[in-house]
Amino acid sequence: MLALVAGQGGLPPHLARVLADRGAMPLICEMEQFPSEVGPDFPRLTFRLETLGRFLETLVDRGVTQICLAGAVRRPEVDPARIDPSTAPLVPRLTAAMALGDDGALREIIAIIEEHGLAVVGAHQIDPDLLPPGGLLCGSLPGGLEADAAAARTALAQMGRADAGQAVVVAGGQVIAREDDRGTAAMLADLATGTPMPPQDPDAWDTLATPFTSVADWFTGQQAPRSDPAGGVLFKAAKPGQELRADMPLIGPDTAVQAVRAGLVGIQLQAGGVMVLDRPRVIATLAEAGLFLRVAP
Repeated sequence: MLALVAGQGGLPPHLARVLADRGAMPLICEMEQFPSEVGPDFPRLTFRLETLGRFLETLVDRGVTQICLAGAVRRPEVDPARIDPSTAPLVPRLTAAMALGDDGALREIIAIIEEHGLAVVGAHQIDPDLLPPGGLLCGSLPGGLEADAAAARTALAQMGRADAGQAVVVAGGQVIAREDDRGTAAMLADLATGTPMPPQDPDAWDTLATPFTSVADWFTGQQAPRSDPAGGVLFKAAKPGQELRADMPLIGPDTAVQAVRAGLVGIQLQAGGVMVLDRPRVIATLAEAGLFLRVAP
């Protein structure tokens, strides 16, 4: 039996439907503070981070052998008074892991899950069609794309090492927008409305050499003039060493609409590192607006 720990967004409902269609009805597990969009026809179990230990014991008692973590979940506020006896021994480990950032916390939670005898399964393992094939899926490639891709790879590697985002927009070989903890949608919304890019913390980049004027200005505390997003390309990729079973990047139809509204010319995804939800609809939206979708290393 599989437990689907369902966060927010369209991925958990999709996975629940895929599993149900196979006759493998999942147990939907929701963090109390973050209910999912999965429909009411599925068995459910609600838990809190303060009861993680007892929650995992309950899964084992109910015959669960696999667990999939899917959907967006913000870091919840913890009420020490609600920590149960099964979770109390885990608190020092979780506290130390959270100090390492989201990736560190996720890896420690996965380790705790596996110590309870539960196998962690990725969303792309449940539905392999979430991983798009390589190549050009729609549209035509603009000139200068390889230079833009090189700039994006450099920026994404820097951001990944700082645990600071998985997407950038590049135009004319220059990074004009970087994803922050608000997510890709907020970054694209800023571009669509002409909102200035928020100042970055220079300490996150002070050991990283970069050729880009905009980043150099961040070091000096000056805000570079904003580039026109017209002609820009959204690049999205997993962080170096990211735990892809539980935290693989994802785009979907909303991302396609946002890219169109932001005046971009296309989207490039890392092959094997980014899932696409409702791929036919994403391709149709981009193709109708004349944008390309490419999957490449």
